Amino acid sequence: MNTRLLTLRRTKQVFMVTFFWLPVTFFSLLLIYNTIPYFSFSKDFSFIQERAVLFLRPIYNASFYIHIFAGMFCIGAALLQFSSYILKKRRAIHVWSGRVYVIVVLLLGAPTGLYMSFFAKGGMAERGLFMFMALSWFFFTMKGFTSILKKQVLAHKVWMMRSYAMALTAVTFRVYYIILYLLDVPLTLNYEVSLWMSVVGNLMVAEFLIYRANRSYLATFTT
Repeated sequence: MNTRLLTLRRTKQVFMVTFFWLPVTFFSLLLIYNTIPYFSFSKDFSFIQERAVLFLRPIYNASFYIHIFAGMFCIGAALLQFSSYILKKRRAIHVWSGRVYVIVVLLLGAPTGLYMSFFAKGGMAERGLFMFMALSWFFFTMKGFTSILKKQVLAHKVWMMRSYAMALTAVTFRVYYIILYLLDVPLTLNYEVSLWMSVVGNLMVAEFLIYRANRSYLATFTT
């Protein structure tokens, strides 16, 4: 029985690595790679050209660069947070990168995201969704931080998984957008659908993983 359970757990681990963590890691690193050129501060990027008037505002211009730096850093740091090897063998890396992640989200990423949401592309629904993302990212991260201060490890993991789900919308949005673009979906509709799919989809995946992890945790008391 124990052997069968061990085999099942290993199979699940291989499945998660192959079909979840490898794609997530690849597209996260790809996003970071594609973000770096923005720090040449060139105005030749299509995103900047589309919002040329907004970029004339010093606060919007500064918020943009702060936000993409924060997002790039948080996505990279989060990959370290969910590494079981680092958590077990290099705990100091987990602790310090986690602290920096929290500071960057609460002081840089979420506030600038909230400000920029008022000028987001799309209608009121999409702007409202961006506001929800920024506020949720802040709230989830704060709850994760306060939970670990209270030594509530399980609650900390749950809230940080939700925080990461919000950070990862920057990655999943681009994946959905490329797929729908290849399917010849009109650009405006593509943008709106990809945005909603990334936010709702990420939250659903996070809640599924939370349920799955909690079920496995509770099972240890009944076997």
